[in-house]
Parts: sequence; C-alpha cells; structure tokens
Amino acid sequence: KRLNKVREIDILNDSLTVESGVILADIQRIASEHDRLFPLSLASEGSCQVGGNLSTNAGGIQVLRYGNARALVLGLEVVTAKGEIWEGLGGLRKDNAGYDLKQLFIGAEGTLGIITAVTLKLFPKPSDSQVALVAVTSTQAAIDLLSRLKMALGEQLTAYELMHNNCFDFAEQSMGHSNPLPGGGWRVLFQADGQTKAGYLCEPVEAVLTDALEDDLISDAVIATSLSQAQQLWRIREDQAEIQQRTGAGVKHDISVPISKIPVFIEQADTALEAAYPGIQLCTFGHAGDGNLHYNPIRPKNWTDDQFKAETAKINRIVHDIAYNLDGSITAEHGVGQLRREELGRYKSPTALLMMCTIKQALDPQNIFNPGKIL
Repeated sequence: KRLNKVREIDILNDSLTVESGVILADIQRIASEHDRLFPLSLASEGSCQVGGNLSTNAGGIQVLRYGNARALVLGLEVVTAKGEIWEGLGGLRKDNAGYDLKQLFIGAEGTLGIITAVTLKLFPKPSDSQVALVAVTSTQAAIDLLSRLKMALGEQLTAYELMHNNCFDFAEQSMGHSNPLPGGGWRVLFQADGQTKAGYLCEPVEAVLTDALEDDLISDAVIATSLSQAQQLWRIREDQAEIQQRTGAGVKHDISVPISKIPVFIEQADTALEAAYPGIQLCTFGHAGDGNLHYNPIRPKNWTDDQFKAETAKINRIVHDIAYNLDGSITAEHGVGQLRREELGRYKSPTALLMMCTIKQALDPQNIFNPGKIL
C-alpha cells in the first residue's frame, strides 16, 4: 500500500510509470487529466491495485480493443527471490534483446517475483462514444452481429458483452435496476469509441443495427442518448457479481472458447446442466468479443445454498470438459490460484506443466513466493 507513487508521466511517449500499490481508478484519472486513456477497466477498479492487476493479468470489458493487462505494459520493476531488484521499467515498444522477461511475471499470480513498479501504455482519450443494448434473436445472432460491427467499426468497437436476460431480471429483483428491454432471450451490450467528432459514430452504429433488424439478427435495441444513460446500462453489467450473490448460491466459471464456438458451448453446457439439475437458473454473461464467458449457474429455487454448493465439483467437471473439448480454457481472466490448481493438472498437457514447474524452480527454488498457488 505504501508503494503508491507516480514516478513519471511521459505524454509524448504515451506512458505512465507508477508503483504497484497505486489504485487502478487513480491511474485512469491521472491518464484522463492528461487527455489520455488507460483502458483497463473492471468492477473493482476503485479498490484494486495495479500490481495485483498485473500479477493476475486482469482482463475487463475492453480486452476486445486493447488486450489483457499484459498488452498494456511496457516495463516492470521486480524483486526476485534472491532479494535482487530487476530494473526493467524502460518505456520501449520495441526491444528484442533477449527474452521478454516482464511477461514471465504478468499473470504469474505472485509466484515468481514481486512486482513493485510498472510502466504502462496510454492511449488517446476518445472524443466520441456510443453505447447500445440490443435484444438478439439467438446466441449465434449475437456472434454474427459482432462480426458485422467489427467490419463496420474496426478497432472503434471497444467492448461487446453477451448477457442472458435472467441477468436483467435478477438485477431488477435484487438491486432495483430497471430492465431496458424486457422479455426472454439474450442481450448484447456494446460500446464504440473513436477520435471523431461527437455523434459521428451514431450513424454507422444505427446502420448496422438497422440491417441486423431486417435480417432478423436482433428484435429491439436501445442506444444511449446521454452519458448517464450509458452509465446506467453498464451498471447492470458491472453489478452482476453482487446481483448473483443476492439471488442464490452459484458455481462460478471463467471459461474461454474461440468466439465462433460460443453458441455451441452455451447450448451444450445449458443442456447438460438442465438435464442434471432440473430447475437450475442459468445466468451467463461475459466478454463475447474475446471469447470469455462467466458461466455462473445458480441453484434451483427449491434447493438450499448448501445443497447446491455440494455439487460444485460435478458442475465444474461438466462445464470445464465442454470448454476443453471446444479448444477452450477453464480460466480466461480470473487465474488459477488454489481454486483451479488441481483442475489445471487435468486440462494442461504434461509438457506445459513441466515447463511451468521448471520456470518456478529456476526463479524461486525455495518456493517462498505465494506457495500453493497455480502449481
């Protein structure tokens, strides 16, 4: 917490060097004060620290455009297991002189070294933004709409979230959020940002949605007409963790599959769980733009929380086997920690596990960094 200083702001290099205890929201604010954007954004940004964001390779809602945390790092300062300090804070975008050591520590969950400072990439602050909530006719329609938006908007499409309508119903029941598009089925919440004149993006967004409506990909849409309305739409998405906790015990998953296979995964997982647990409440949401879904089924209404929690291992096996068989991963952005450690042995190849253990042994032979995590 005491490593909370801003060391350098280099606007011409579009970089910011901070210590690892700086709060993510403060980094966003500092960037904004210099007419820049730091795009890493997640629900806990008001309290999480950038060192933790990097150690977990945090994702968030804008991975589609800007990538995970590791894509936003130019350099690191790290304390090694020998007590040495690796000074790697250079703000270079190209440096091919040997291994890219910083990538070893990003996503390693503190098992290889302690990140003490970081040089981050900054981006131009968008001058125009469009946010829309769309009722899609199927999960396949959601993926087809994503393709159309990417073709029309390119990298201006910054976020694309798929949400089951149960997410909105639960939000209304547990936290009083109004449902902007009542009805069954699936919703897509997306955002486009650009350096254009304010309002310029409205026309291409409306054109794509009009064509999608004519082609029966969507049935309705709401385009935010103000910043407050856009924030209200995003709040429903950002509050999902608390909303689901209030609704009942759930089993959380953080899977990823190739974007094209998202509809297949949802169909297979939903069918399998509904057959095994009649009355189960499905509440899937996540970053469909990068293939990452938070697949979090909630207990049947006539079950107790304890009854459902006792089924966690069986439910995990169903969900993770389906993701794995579709060339996916059992953890897209939440990491391994202790919770997924044993499962990693089932889904990672022996060769991959051996390489990971070899790196751990080389950098931390006495196992003093975060023992018991990942491996």
